[in-house]
Amino acid sequence: MAKSAKMIIDKEYKVAKVDKRIYGSFIEHLGRAVYDGLYQPGNPLSDEDGFRRDVIEMVKELGVPIIRYPGGNFVSGYEWEDGVGPVENRPKRLDLAWRSLEKNEVGVNEFAKWLKKVDSEMMMAVNLGTGGMADACNLLEYCNHPGGTKYSDLRISHGVKEPHNIKVWCLGNEMDGPWQLGHKTMEEYGRLAEETGKAMKLIDPSIELVSCGSSNLDMPTFARWESRTLEYTYDWVDYVSMHQYYGNEADDTADYLAKSDDMDEFIRSVIATCDYVKAKKRGKKNINISFDEWNVWFHTRDFEKDTMENRPWQIAPPLLEDIYTFEDSLLVGLMLITLLKHADRVKIACLAQLVNVIAPVMTERGGGPAWRQTIFYPFFHASRYGRGVVLRPVLHTPVHDTAKHENVTDVESVTVWNEEKEELTIFAVNRNLEGDIVLETDVRGFEGYSLLEHVVLETDDLKAVNGAGSEKVQPVSVRDSVMDHGRVTSTLHKTSWNVIRLGKK
Repeated sequence: MAKSAKMIIDKEYKVAKVDKRIYGSFIEHLGRAVYDGLYQPGNPLSDEDGFRRDVIEMVKELGVPIIRYPGGNFVSGYEWEDGVGPVENRPKRLDLAWRSLEKNEVGVNEFAKWLKKVDSEMMMAVNLGTGGMADACNLLEYCNHPGGTKYSDLRISHGVKEPHNIKVWCLGNEMDGPWQLGHKTMEEYGRLAEETGKAMKLIDPSIELVSCGSSNLDMPTFARWESRTLEYTYDWVDYVSMHQYYGNEADDTADYLAKSDDMDEFIRSVIATCDYVKAKKRGKKNINISFDEWNVWFHTRDFEKDTMENRPWQIAPPLLEDIYTFEDSLLVGLMLITLLKHADRVKIACLAQLVNVIAPVMTERGGGPAWRQTIFYPFFHASRYGRGVVLRPVLHTPVHDTAKHENVTDVESVTVWNEEKEELTIFAVNRNLEGDIVLETDVRGFEGYSLLEHVVLETDDLKAVNGAGSEKVQPVSVRDSVMDHGRVTSTLHKTSWNVIRLGKK
């Protein structure tokens, strides 16, 4: 007999309106993300600017509103002036972050052109590793100042008359990490980010700034890093960054699917730290969160280490090309639910990354077609239907224990109400490996709403993967929900991602 769970959803249980930038992503000059990914001149699949049409269409399908660029670890050694001006004059450089060769055929102007094709905006990261305050200010002037100055006129001379007007800027990347070029102590980073942020807001007061948080939850300096650096940057920044990747190295699916609980605790800890700094500074504003790197990443770690150590200085080597399983897509869905639960403070989030590198969109090497990974679909559903106001459900669900987690809920769920479209979407994951769960949801507060559809992503093979021309894992519409007198009864199959949509017809 199937287990049961109950949930109440009401318009009064509001968390916050979803900032659309929570469905952001990330493109770094890493592996085949840029070259052989979004940019491949000469390929019949590419347009007149060398950008792949099939990739453009898939990115538009995902509806990504903001994309972080150009790194990542790469940015801490990047000289942005190498990537502007006539392409034939641009130098090739050693990329020390990924021990690759950067040919600089794509820079800020080319990437801005690509963003227009995919209906997205740029989130720019500046080099505070080998670079510094002057480089950051010069890049901001190049990108955002209308004209009449050295760097704005340089942009105009490069054929870009109108400024890019980039609104979100990251003050470096993972500066707490010893692997980072120009790795800094808390005090070193705090002072540099404070002075850089102050100068950048003199150039363009309308920009929003992201202060580097800890590189992940396991860093030995977490949360002292956030506390100490924000004491310097609080007056100038709007967000602190969070980064976290998960993997199933132990091949323990039950414990793997519980890792979104760790993400939830991580977010709560960072919010508490931000609020401590606010209190200490007698501040008036909240520091919100830019969770600008999150995903599953573990399948290719040995390969990438071998490539960088034994076959360095390649152009666009195949790095971090994780092929995702069905169970990876479940965790991505769980992570999206977690982000939405914190929509009051998580305003920006970037699935890392977007094309070829730990990505939902892949292209076959040698110019073959693009295809959708398993993780494409939960992100697609959340981005398409998760626009509106997050409602906090009152959820009563069975729980289970795993190897490293206790009281893990069988059902994880969040609801988004789009009042303008008069639609209500329930996102739910049954992370119980043993059996189905019947979920009864009370939606009596939504008078006149009826069931539109129940979409599910599921398979009997947790290790199933997609490939070019063989997308085994795809969502399907099912008849596993019925609605009667304001109550929706849904069968959530074991280990499944569910999208249950209601609306006024």
